[in-house]
Amino acid sequence: MAQVPPSSGSIVVADWHRCKDSKEYFSKILHKKRRKHFGLLESPVMPPHVAVDTVHYKIFICGKSGVGKTALAARLAGLNIPNMHYETTGIETTTVYWPVKLRENGRVLFFRLQLWDCGENVLRRFDHLLPACKEQVDAVLFLFSFTDRTSFDDLSNQIAKWTGTPEGRVVKLVVGTKFDLFMHCDVAERDVRDFQETWSLPVLRVGGEVSDGLGDVAPLLNCLAESLWHQDCVSASHH
Repeated sequence: MAQVPPSSGSIVVADWHRCKDSKEYFSKILHKKRRKHFGLLESPVMPPHVAVDTVHYKIFICGKSGVGKTALAARLAGLNIPNMHYETTGIETTTVYWPVKLRENGRVLFFRLQLWDCGENVLRRFDHLLPACKEQVDAVLFLFSFTDRTSFDDLSNQIAKWTGTPEGRVVKLVVGTKFDLFMHCDVAERDVRDFQETWSLPVLRVGGEVSDGLGDVAPLLNCLAESLWHQDCVSASHH
């Protein structure tokens, strides 16, 4: 039975990046107003009197070639978005830190999201890669592009690959990319609504153009954090 995702803002404070009390946390993932890049072994450094727990998650980005998987990973990490599309040749991982404030107790957590992005053609050629990507995955982002109808129609196939497997307890979110290219829009809002009702999965939207900092990625990262935290709490209560 699929879990109903938590309603937005019910677990984490939704626009916390806009609040004064978040500044000392967000300043640790920023450098001169731009996002800091974190290598595999790097993490935000808080002053000793501020104890913040970091929770680690592995996120797999899934979707057909050209929907913008690499661009989404770059956007979420605040990296430069590649302006040329090139096929991702292996597995690329990107580390994102995102501070979150829990609503019920005001506790602050750093979510460390390791984003895995795999070229679709690569997965086809090397069957051994998908199991590696699926290993201990906490969430999957299923991508489609608003400018590519076939990528939207392919969602149910993509989701089916992650259903009824031991990875059943994986958080699933759908992300529609290139939402701001209205002239080329190939997927109607009505279709998105129908899809949401059928699958009861959250559908988030991101633009294709340059991002405007934290506000641009906050809805997606907060939704992801909320779903992951919710799932952990549900899992803990079942054990």
